[in-house]
Amino acid sequence: MIGFKHLFKIEKKPRKGLLTVEWITLGYLLLTLTVILFCYTKIQNPEPMLMGRGRIVVTTLALWAVYRLIPCHFTHVCRVIFQLLLLSWWYPDTYEINRIFPNLDHLFAEYEQAVFGCQPALLFSQAFTNPVFSELMHMGYGSYYCLIFLVVLFYLFFRNQEFDRTAFIVLSAFFIYYVIFIFLPVTGPQFYYLAAGLDNISHGVFPNVGDYFATHSDNLPIPGYADGFFYKFVASAHEAGECPTAAFPSSHVGITTILLMLAWRSRCKPLFFFILPLYTLMCFATVYIQAHYAIDVFGGWISAIIIYFGLSRLWKLQIFNK
Repeated sequence: MIGFKHLFKIEKKPRKGLLTVEWITLGYLLLTLTVILFCYTKIQNPEPMLMGRGRIVVTTLALWAVYRLIPCHFTHVCRVIFQLLLLSWWYPDTYEINRIFPNLDHLFAEYEQAVFGCQPALLFSQAFTNPVFSELMHMGYGSYYCLIFLVVLFYLFFRNQEFDRTAFIVLSAFFIYYVIFIFLPVTGPQFYYLAAGLDNISHGVFPNVGDYFATHSDNLPIPGYADGFFYKFVASAHEAGECPTAAFPSSHVGITTILLMLAWRSRCKPLFFFILPLYTLMCFATVYIQAHYAIDVFGGWISAIIIYFGLSRLWKLQIFNK
């Protein structure tokens, strides 16, 4: 376990340039900045997006300067944690960009119908109305960000030699999903079902809503036991920051799959077996609360495996961590 004194011990060979996670963030920033500038007249709120990127660059450089003045593990960790905390800021940013493109939910709802012969997201919560089952679903879904910080902090304090690798994989995985969400505008059942009409959905009719979500962000009420503690927690989180974006593949499933693999790699059985049941609930919960189509879950599993092993390979090649 990392000691308190080690956190503030001055490093003999401090890192001169930017950290891996900072380069990854700046790369994503430049990519999305290019898209914003090319689509400037179509994006509804370009100025705040540009200003936000400017503040991120300034803060990143400021933290780099603090580290150069006090080159210890604590200032190093602060630089990494700052980039991870920004992930919640980047998420709604995907909606601001992808709503300039035509919505594709009708295609995914049709694929869902072809594969399962029904809409699991519509029927799942109707078939299981028990308050205990509902709370388990919402507990699993609500554990998402807690699990991210649990794994990252575990590596920080107990597997410190792999902390940078872990942060690189988690941050890069998020950005890969964000790029997909920008160019693949799928909102998920909770938004599309309302826009298309529940009567249409229940009869297997999936209209193309075009650019409806460019100006609308209304969604269906979250299904489940409305008086439950975890239900209220998830509902509050959705009201605070959920946007009609990020449905396929499910990043909730994808990221938690990656966290499970990181927990397995840590060789800490208590960590792995603590995450495993919450992960299982998460996979079902994303469909139960109508955040995702069932095919989004399969997309999350497949993408997570590709992303994890691809990023692990990049790290081994020493491209980023010299």
